[in-house]
Parts: sequence; C-alpha cells; structure tokens
Amino acid sequence: MKKKYSIQGMTCAACQLSVQKSVATLKGVNEVQVNFLTHAMTVDFDDTIVQSDTIVDEVKEAGYGAKVWEDQHQAAVKFKQIETSHMRRRMMLSILLLGPLMYIAMGVMLNLPLPSFLEFGLWNLLLQITLTVPIILLNSRYFTVGVKRLMKLDPNMDSLVAIGTGAALIYSFINMGIFFVAYLQDDMMAMMALMNHFYFESAATILALVTVGKYIEELSKAKTLGALNKLLDLKPKTAIRKTKDGWETCLVQDIKLFDRVQIKPGTLIPVDGKIVAGTTQVNQAAITGESMPVDKFEGDMVIGATLNLHGVIEVEVTRIGEDTTIAKLIKLVEEASQSKAPLAKLADKISGIFVPIVIAISLVAFIFWFIVTNDLGFSLQIMVAILVISCPCALGLATPVTMMVGTGIGASHGILIKSAEAMEKLNDISAVVFDKTGTITKGKPIVELIIPVAGNLLDLLQIAGSIEQKSEHPLGKAIVERMEEEHLSFKEVENFVYAPGFGVRGVVDKQTYRLGKLTKDDPIDPMLLSYQSQGYTTIKMTSNDVVLAYFLITDEVKPSAKHAISTLKKAHLTTYMLTGDAKIVADYLASKVGIDHVLADVLPEDKDAFIQDLQTKGKKVLMIGDGVNDAPSLVRADVGMAIGVGTDIAIEAADVVLMSHDLMTVNTALLLSKKVVQNMKTNLFWAFIYNLIAIPIAAGLLYGYGILLNPMIAALAMAFSSISVVLNALRLRTFKVQKGD
Repeated sequence: MKKKYSIQGMTCAACQLSVQKSVATLKGVNEVQVNFLTHAMTVDFDDTIVQSDTIVDEVKEAGYGAKVWEDQHQAAVKFKQIETSHMRRRMMLSILLLGPLMYIAMGVMLNLPLPSFLEFGLWNLLLQITLTVPIILLNSRYFTVGVKRLMKLDPNMDSLVAIGTGAALIYSFINMGIFFVAYLQDDMMAMMALMNHFYFESAATILALVTVGKYIEELSKAKTLGALNKLLDLKPKTAIRKTKDGWETCLVQDIKLFDRVQIKPGTLIPVDGKIVAGTTQVNQAAITGESMPVDKFEGDMVIGATLNLHGVIEVEVTRIGEDTTIAKLIKLVEEASQSKAPLAKLADKISGIFVPIVIAISLVAFIFWFIVTNDLGFSLQIMVAILVISCPCALGLATPVTMMVGTGIGASHGILIKSAEAMEKLNDISAVVFDKTGTITKGKPIVELIIPVAGNLLDLLQIAGSIEQKSEHPLGKAIVERMEEEHLSFKEVENFVYAPGFGVRGVVDKQTYRLGKLTKDDPIDPMLLSYQSQGYTTIKMTSNDVVLAYFLITDEVKPSAKHAISTLKKAHLTTYMLTGDAKIVADYLASKVGIDHVLADVLPEDKDAFIQDLQTKGKKVLMIGDGVNDAPSLVRADVGMAIGVGTDIAIEAADVVLMSHDLMTVNTALLLSKKVVQNMKTNLFWAFIYNLIAIPIAAGLLYGYGILLNPMIAALAMAFSSISVVLNALRLRTFKVQKGD
C-alpha cells in the first residue's frame, strides 16, 4: 500500500536524504520519496510486514517528526503552519536577546556608551553568557538533530551548524574558565589577552541568523505552493441537494452518486455531473484554462469547482470524492511536486556526499591555519565560516521549488504535467505526433449522410445506434446521437465486441452486425470518394459480409489546430498525424492544418510501431491523443499527452493532460517546460557556483589580500543563497500562456 506523511524538522537536502534512507532500511518498505519543498513523504510498503506507526517511529529516531498526511493536504498544511509558527517564535526571541548581546560584546570596540562596570571584565562576560544561553536553548534542535545525524555518520545542515557554533562555544567556555582563574589571581594582563577570544556573540548570531534565513525561506517556499492552495480553495464546501421534502443545504462530502443538486447563477458547481434540467453558461477557466464561457444544455456534463454564470440548473451527480475532476487535478499536482526530475536526482546525489566533504575541508583548513599561525581562535574562525556558509539548502531547493511553481502554472491554465521527469522530457521533444479524431478535430462528429444499400434507413440506423451505444468511440457516439434525433428507441444488443482499429460487432434480433471503417479492399463508388476527398469519414455497416449502409461522418477541425501546428513547425519540430481513417480523408485534413507527415489506415499497434521507429531514428517523440486506441502509443512515446476531455484510460496512460480543447496549449506546455528546465539549471548552477566560490574564500584563500570571511557574514550569505533560489523560481509566475487565434 501507499501512504503519505508530513515530515517536520527538515532544514536541507541532506535532511531529505536522511529521512529517505532511514525509512528505506525498514523491512517491507518498497519505495520512499521525500520532498524537501512540501515536507511530504510517500511510502510504498507491505502492511503485512511493516506498520505505519513503525515508519513514523523510524522518522522520529532519525531526528525528525512525522504525521500521516490526512484530509487531502489540510492536515499537512496545519502541521506545517505549527512548525513555521514555532520557528517564528524562536526567531523573534533570538533577535530580542541578540540585540543587547551584540551591544555589550561589541560596545567597547565601537566606543558605544556602556555602564562602567560593563566596559571590561567579569560582569561583561557574565552578561554575555546570560544572554547567549537562552539563544542556544531556543535553537537547541540544531544541536540535538545535528549531533544525532553526525553520530549516525549521516550529517546534515544541522550538523554543520552544530559543529561550527559548538566549537566556538566550547572554545569560549574553556577561555572563560581560564579567565576566572586569572580573575581570582588578579592577573589583569591574562584577562585582557583573553577578552578577544570569546565568541559567544558570534555563535549566538549564527544561530539567530540561520533561523531568520530558514524562516524567510519557509515564507518564500509557501509562495511556490500558491497554485496548489488555490486549487484546494476552489473546492466548494456546500451544495443544495434534492430530498423527498424539497431542497436542503448539505456538505459536499455528504453527497452520493445519482443525487440531484441545484446550482444557482453566480455560484460554484459543487460536483461533477450531468445537467438534467435547465441551461446556462459556465466559466471553466479554473479547470481548463479556457477564458470564454461554455454553453451548457440539458444532457451536457459539468465539472465541479467551475462557475455557473447565468441559469438555474439541476445536476445529477456522476462522480464523487476522489473521482471528481478537481480531486484528480489536485492529486496530479501533488504527485508532480513529489516526483524528481533527472536534474533533481543529480542534486540529491551531490547533496548526499556534500556535507561530509565540507566537514573534511573545514577540519583540514583548521589544522592548516593553526600550523601556519599558531592562533587557535583564528583557525576556529576559519572552520566555523566554512561550516556555516556551506549549507546545502540552496542545492536541495534548486529543482523542487521550480517544479512546484511550474506545475502550478500549468495546472492553473489546464495543463497537468504528472511528473518532474515528464516536465524535463518535454524540453527535449523533436517530433510531435497527433491522433486525428478528438485531437486535431473537435471530437464531436456528426452523421452528415446515411446511404442505405440494403434495408430501411431508419431500421438500419436504429440497429447501428443500439450497437454503438456500448462503444466509447466518438464516431460511434455520432451515430447514437443521430438515432436519438430521429426519436428511435434502443434495441437489445448481445455479444457486443469492440476491436480497436476494426470497429464494433453485436447481435440484434439474433442477427450479427458489424460497423467499422472501410478497408483498402473495399470498392468505393465515386460519390463516396468525393465525400472522403472533402474530409468525410465513412463507416460501413455489414451483416454476413453484405454491405447494408454507409454512414458519412464529418468532424470539424479545431479552430486552433492550424495555428498550433504552424507554431510547432516554427519551433523546428516535425509534425505527424496517425489515424485509422482512409488515406484520402487523412491527406485532406493534413493539408488543411499543415501537418508534415501522415500515416493513415493504421491500427493501434501500427501507431505504437511507428513511434518506436521514430525513436530508433533518434527522435524524442510527443504523442497527443484522446481515445482508448491511443493508450499504447501514449505509453510508448517519450511523452504522452492526453486531451482531458477524452477517455479516462487515455488520461491515465498519458504523462501530460490538457484540460482544454485548445491545441495551442500543446505549445504552451512545451514552452513552459523549456522555461522550467532553464530555471532549474540556473538554480543548480548558482547553487554550485555559490559553494565553489564561498568555500575557498571562507577557507582563507584570499587572506593574503586582506580578505577574510566573518562567520556571521557567512551565516547571512548562506541564508541569502537559499532565498535567492526560491525567488528565482518565483520569476516563473510571470509566464504567459499561449492562446489560439
């Protein structure tokens, strides 16, 4: 089973890896994913071997907190808010204590006015200690967690802070003992010499600044979660439900399948369902990204969390709970933020060895400078500066913050990118393959003409519609709609069979009928050929190999198709169309929208083989489809993209889901991927460069030029590096989507 947890106390990428490794060692755990940005952990485990409580205990043993992620994000948000609140309180108290501590410690040096008894000596030192100890206690988690991770030979950022400030404090307390001995001996020379070797204010400042930096980082990270929180806020809380006694207001979670709800103008639609009474216009922008209202009539489907603009409608509930569109959308965005792109996995590997390397560098630098200068205080300052400035927080945040912002932007415009890997792969696409029906065309075909060959037109239509009622194919639905327009009733169908690429078969009144596309061997009369050359699709109805009728079906091309394909070609992408339709129909459509290459008369397995062939030629393939027969191709392609109004199986198989009909969203998804990957690479570059530059400076490389990094400045620089990564990711929020003509 899979279960999600909120993790408390993670401060850097090394913490993320520590939690992940700790839980992964448990017997019965199959897979662990930990997200430093959202502080979430997903565990796939065998509950007959290991229990959820054991997983929580293991996280606590590693030095962190854990809680089962409940109520679709809400419990985790509350958990995170409590943690942030505690951090804010620690930060505020630390700053309040740090102010007088710095004044007392630096007062004499800066010629600040001080009471005479604090200008020098014992009372000054005692007051420094009095103010420092509470700051240490307030930020003791750096020591408790840091030392615990160090003892487990798995150090993290807390370990760096604990070693650095701990060394400064131990050195200062030892000097304090020597100072007391000198005080008792009234040795003023020794006391004066020691006054420059206390680092209480430095240690306290580092602890306070690290906490300030982490708090600001948390606030910045919260902004990257804005899109997800907006989706959560979209979910209506109440609905007006029909009862035996009339209408009542109830909670949305109390609604059951097939209940009827009333939606008034200007209110959010609370459920996914079918309109059974009334007409209206609906603003679906929150879900699909389409800015124009959509007309809705009796029999049309509506999506929960969209806005009813005008009429009063009555809706029969068809989906509830986790099956609703908004719930699936939220789940997809959460899962995308949990997943790791190849770039993120590289950062994780580096973070795993980074902290031990930094500790080793700091020790080598300490020993080197002590040998060179014979000055323990100076050498200690070098070591502390290296440890504090080298925190791998920026490295850990570089990719997840960008992914969260990027997937959030996509979701807010009807583009659901299911994983970080899909986001990164979209950036490398070189070939775009389209299905035809429902992808390039509107997917709402209509039967333009029926040509009866043997039998009565209405009888043949009734039989064909009855069989196609059991099919999900858009062409079949067109025949059903034409039958309903003629007010014909459905006949009973037995032994229904759907064969992707070949059509459907069923038994009506003890006679077997088949409906499917024309084959290459079928003789085509000039009239049929004329219709096909104009883009009409022909469905043949037979019984015992005898042709009974032809159904000529037309499906309008999407208005955005030509512009979308032109934009793809301008981006130097090769376009293809795969369809089971006749070549003459496919060629007409391809010429109309500007597709480069066409493969017609293909079966689902032919589509799959074609994509494989493109991949063997070095192409990175994006496949776009909406039907059941597209699922194998969507899986085979480097990136599968489903039109969200298509079938659930296509959506499940795809890596990216487009909630809108507008094909320009394909270009938007590709452009968004490019921006996100560029942003991730920029973040990683600066995270690496920051450490490559900062560590040598902190180690005293420029000391010969009079440049030496103060540990307190190092703490500020460390905080700024993390914040800058988050701010860079937030720049993506200026991204503008592309729209069709």
